[in-house]
Amino acid sequence: MTYDPNDPRLTAYALDELSDDERRDLEAQLADDPDALRELDDIAALAALLADELSDDLADAPGLTDAQRQTLEDAMTDAPNQKEPPRDNVVALPSPDEATEQRGEGARNLAPWALLAAAVLAGVVFVPTLLYTGQDSEAPNAPVVDKALEQKPSVSGDWLSDNKEEVVEEEESDEVAASAPEPATVTPTTEVPRSPGYVAPQQQPRGPRAAVASSKDASFKDARNANLAGKKLAANEARAAKPAPISPTAKADKRAPEPEPGEVRRDDLEPVDDNPFLTVASKPLSTFSIDVDTASYSNVRRYLKRHVAPPRDAVRIEEMINYFDYDYAPPSGGEAPFAVHVETASSPWSPENRLVRIGLKGRVVEAEQRPVSNLVFLLDVSGSMSAQNKLPLLKQSLGMLLERLGEKDRVAIVVYAGASGLALPSTSCAERATIMRAMDNLQAGGSTNGAAGIELAYQVAVENFIEGGTNRVILATDGDFNVGTSSRSALTTMIEQKAKSGVFLSVLGFGMSHNDGTLEKLADKGNGNYAFIDTASEARKVLVEQLSGTLVTIAKDVKIQVEFNPAHVASYRLVGYNNRLLAARDFNDDTKDAGEIGAGHAVTAIYEIVPTRAATSEKTGVDPLKYQAKPRLTPAADSLELLNLKLRYKQPDGHTSALLQFPVSDSGERLEAASADMKFAVAVASFGQLLRRSPHAGDVGLSEVLALARQGQGQDRHGYRAEFMQLVQNARGVLR
Repeated sequence: MTYDPNDPRLTAYALDELSDDERRDLEAQLADDPDALRELDDIAALAALLADELSDDLADAPGLTDAQRQTLEDAMTDAPNQKEPPRDNVVALPSPDEATEQRGEGARNLAPWALLAAAVLAGVVFVPTLLYTGQDSEAPNAPVVDKALEQKPSVSGDWLSDNKEEVVEEEESDEVAASAPEPATVTPTTEVPRSPGYVAPQQQPRGPRAAVASSKDASFKDARNANLAGKKLAANEARAAKPAPISPTAKADKRAPEPEPGEVRRDDLEPVDDNPFLTVASKPLSTFSIDVDTASYSNVRRYLKRHVAPPRDAVRIEEMINYFDYDYAPPSGGEAPFAVHVETASSPWSPENRLVRIGLKGRVVEAEQRPVSNLVFLLDVSGSMSAQNKLPLLKQSLGMLLERLGEKDRVAIVVYAGASGLALPSTSCAERATIMRAMDNLQAGGSTNGAAGIELAYQVAVENFIEGGTNRVILATDGDFNVGTSSRSALTTMIEQKAKSGVFLSVLGFGMSHNDGTLEKLADKGNGNYAFIDTASEARKVLVEQLSGTLVTIAKDVKIQVEFNPAHVASYRLVGYNNRLLAARDFNDDTKDAGEIGAGHAVTAIYEIVPTRAATSEKTGVDPLKYQAKPRLTPAADSLELLNLKLRYKQPDGHTSALLQFPVSDSGERLEAASADMKFAVAVASFGQLLRRSPHAGDVGLSEVLALARQGQGQDRHGYRAEFMQLVQNARGVLR
C-alpha cells in the first residue's frame, strides 16, 4: 500500500486514538512501507514533544467549557479554507483524559488540526524560553537562563586545568556529522588534547531541554532549532516504555523490535545457519573455536522482556548456554589452565539420538592473586550514546569495576566521537575520585570515528604496558561506527593487527539494536570477550562477579577437535558455534586465531549424535551404500569409545600450542537421570532452537523447556536460572 501522508489515521495512531482493530488494520497495511513507518515515528515524536510542553506550561490552565470546545472545533473545521490558522481568542486544550473521552471518527478527522492548534499554543509557550542571544543583553524581556544551567562540573586532573578558554561546543547529530569531512585523529602529547564529549569547567552542561549559544551573533532560528532537537530527544526517551509502531520484518518473526530511544535501526547481525547432521563416513572430524561471549543471551532477554521475538540471527545458542555458570570442577593441578568434563545422555529432540556435553572450566584466580592491570577505557561519546541506557549506564558500570580494582592497577580513558582524545592519562586507581570525575564530565555529541579511538587506545595501552600483568582495552559502545574506518572487515583487520601487541580487548555493548555482528567480530579478533550490558545488574555480573574472568586470560587460541568412531556414530551435529567452525587442518595450525578463556570461565558445547544402530537414510541424509557396508576401520574402532576429544591452547603470552586429548565412551544414561547442569544446558539449547525456529527442535515445546530447566535449576546462587525460566514464560506470547 502507498500511504497518504495526509491520512488522519496516521495522527490518530500516534495519539493512540484508534481502536485495537483499527490499529492492527493500519499496521498490517503499512507493514511493508518504511516511509509510512518513519512518518508514524515523526508524528508520535512531535505529539510527545507537544504533550511534554503543554503538560509543563499549561498544567494549571483551566479546561475547556462546552462553548469553548465547540468554538475551537468550528474554527478547525473552517481552517482548511483559511490562509493561516486563526490566532485570536486562544484557549487551553483539553486534558489527556478529556481527549480520550472524545475518541471517535469526528475526533480522528480533527486530529491533524488539533496538532496544528497545539503547535501554535506550544510556540506561544516555549519559543520565549529559548536561550536567544541574538538580542542585546539589555533588551527588555530578556530570557532568563535556568539556574541548573549555571552550575559548573567539578574539575580534576592536569588536563582539566589546561582547558582555560571558555568554549561551548555545538552538539550535532550523527547524521549531520557523518556528512562532514573526516576529522583528524587527536594523538596524545605532553599537552594532553581536549577530548570530544568532555565538558570543560567553564562550560555549561548540555541538556535535552536547552540550547546553548556561544555568540551574540547566533540567530534565533539556530537556537530554536537546537532547542527543538533537544526536546525531540527528550520526547523520544519519554516514549521508550510505550508500545511503538510495528516495523517490517522477515516473515518468520511475528514482530521486529523497535530501536531504543535515539537509535537508528541497522541490520548488522552475522548470518547464522543451523549446523546440519554430518555423516561420520565423509566428515569424521568436527573442529571449532571455543566461545565465552554472552552478549546474545542478554540481547535475547532484552527482546523477550519487551514481548518481542528476537531476530533469528540474534540467537547464538552457544552464547546463551555459556551465559550460565556450571558446577564444573576447576583444574586441581598440573600445567593445564582448564579442566575438561564430558557427560552423555539421551536427546529430548529425538529419543533414539544421544547427546554429548563437553565442559571446560578455567583455573580460578582469586582477587588477591590477580595480576596488576593496565586498563584503557575506550568510551564512545558520540551523539548516539546520549540515551539513558547508554552513556549514563556505561558510567555506572565502569564505576562498579573501579570499586574492585586495587591501588596498583592503572586506568586511562580514551574517548571518541568525531575525533579521538585522551580524557585521562594512565592513572593509579588509588586516585579513584580523579578517575570518576573524568568520566562524570563526559557527555555525548557528534559522530562516531571508532577507528581513531581504537588507534589511540592501543597506543596508550602499549605505552603503559605491564610485563606479566593484565594489559587490556575495554571498548564500550553501541557500535554505531559511521565516520572514518567503519566497515566491519577494515575494523576487524585493524583489531587483529593490534592484538599482536599483547594487549587484549573486551567489548561491552550498550543499548544496541544494531552492529551486534561487528562488535562480536572485534572481540573475536582482539583476543577478548563480548558482553551486552542492558541493565545495572548485568554490569554487576560481568564487571564485578566475573571480574577475573573478564580481565584475566588464562589460555588463548583454544580449539576443540572431535573425531567420531564410525563403529558407534553414524552422523552428528554441533549445537551452536555456527560462526566458530574451523577447517580440520586449522586445528594444528598455530597461526589460526581461536577463542580465549578467562580465569574461572566455564565453556560448554553440545553434540547430538545418531548412533550407528539407529541410523537410517532419513536420519543421516545419505542412502545406504551398495558396495560398502561400512568404512574401513582401525582396531581402535572396536573399542567402546564413542569419540576422541582433542584440545589445543596457548599460554596468554605464548605462540606455540599444547595438546590435550581424552577418549570418551557413552554412559548410556537417560536425560532424566543426568546431572542438573546437563539438564539445564539442554533446556537452554532447546529454547535457543525454538527461538531460531530450528528444524532440529523436535517436539520439545516451551512447557518441556520449562520443566527441564526446573529440574536443572540447582542452587542458582545469583538467580540467573530463575530469570531464564521467566523468559521462557514471557516467550509464550511471542512464539506461536
